[in-house]
Amino acid sequence: MTPTRRDVLKLAGLAGLGAALPRGLRAAGEIPELTASVARLQLLPESYPQTEIWGYHGTIPGPEIRLGQGARVRRRFVNDLPQGSSVHWHGIRIDNAMDGVAGLTQDPVAPGGSFDYDFVAPDAGTYWYHAHNRSWEQVARGLHGPLIVEEAEAPEVDREEVLVLDDWLLNPETGQIDDSFDHPMMMSHGGRIGNYITTNGRSNLSLPARRHERLRLRLINASNARIFPLRLSGLEGWIVALDGMPLADPTALEDVLVLGPAQRADLIVDVTAEEGGTADLVHVEEDETFSQVAFTVTGTASLSRRAGPAALPPNPKMALPDLAGATPLRLVMSGGAMGRMQSAILDGERKGFRDLAAAGHFWAFNDVAGMTDTPLADLSLGEPVRLEIVNDTVFPHAMHLHGMHFREIGQGDTLGPLRDTILVGGRETRRIAFTADNSGDWLFHCHMLSHAASGMTTWLRVT
Repeated sequence: MTPTRRDVLKLAGLAGLGAALPRGLRAAGEIPELTASVARLQLLPESYPQTEIWGYHGTIPGPEIRLGQGARVRRRFVNDLPQGSSVHWHGIRIDNAMDGVAGLTQDPVAPGGSFDYDFVAPDAGTYWYHAHNRSWEQVARGLHGPLIVEEAEAPEVDREEVLVLDDWLLNPETGQIDDSFDHPMMMSHGGRIGNYITTNGRSNLSLPARRHERLRLRLINASNARIFPLRLSGLEGWIVALDGMPLADPTALEDVLVLGPAQRADLIVDVTAEEGGTADLVHVEEDETFSQVAFTVTGTASLSRRAGPAALPPNPKMALPDLAGATPLRLVMSGGAMGRMQSAILDGERKGFRDLAAAGHFWAFNDVAGMTDTPLADLSLGEPVRLEIVNDTVFPHAMHLHGMHFREIGQGDTLGPLRDTILVGGRETRRIAFTADNSGDWLFHCHMLSHAASGMTTWLRVT
């Protein structure tokens, strides 16, 4: 019997989930390799043992891949893990065959196998790559890294820092990653929230800075489920891009910037702290505030401040979608702990919540738990879409659309900036619009990766 898409996805364990070389990475033959392997490194302080992680080239985060806009990315993914895996190039408007979604766009790469990724990066911006087979486990073990596409005309800054934000669920006695990836509590509540927060693999990252220095900060939330509320101290800043896409005008960051899982933000900041002081990217929690990244101020870059930054150059295909002629779609999220979902369709059969939970499914989209053989919508190339997302659960969900970017529809049908991931709060309804301008089968899922693994995945077809 020919396997259905559902069968393939179950076998794959789907969740979620001429170019320059990465820094510190040499070409292996004609195509540079990107190798996923098991490694041990000092994640916790020196008094703790080393932690076993899964990483690209044994590092966390993985090697930075940096190239110019319009350049070609070629990487031979080599799988030295004990599980099948694949690589998703998050946020890149890519050819469908290169999207890296095991079970949808390719088979998972078996242990000891390899797969050649080859695509052009059409958009400048801050992106990232991560595992997309059993991603609720593999990303939590460390399989992710930054992908930076530089503008032809770089902004006027003194330097830039790529800051990958993450959290880890660790056993405090052994220092090892907690292996309860499939625990029903994580699946049915807010997701896998770690107890150890890092930036670029360090819990106490401190960087040098000078007074009146201008920095570009590229922020990437690579966590499985943690939402990062951030503000500036000793820094004055502007948001210039979200999810890789430049804003029409820089927006002053005067309050808290909220980054949901998989979201990114580019900031341009001026160091306003005095010499000998500290400027901070501050993590704001309900019951505490602490430094996510500290900038130790020594010396002075200039005697006076500069004028505010100019906007980044636009990317291609940033035109507004046609709302008047848009196809209406609706996606209703249900389930989870304290939810009101009594039953849902799983594998073509209606099952009660207790049976769904026993099968590891706690969530549903439009009354269906997990991936389906038919798409949420079958769209024509160039078709405009307006999609209403209704969160009928008590938990937030970071909804990520592969292959395309969208704009949030606000009051009076105003359209917000381009994004690829939107954070929808509990009992909240949000509306987005996009043009189906990239052909293929595109995943649409919650990027709280445990939620995706336990029911919150669907897909769109563009032909």
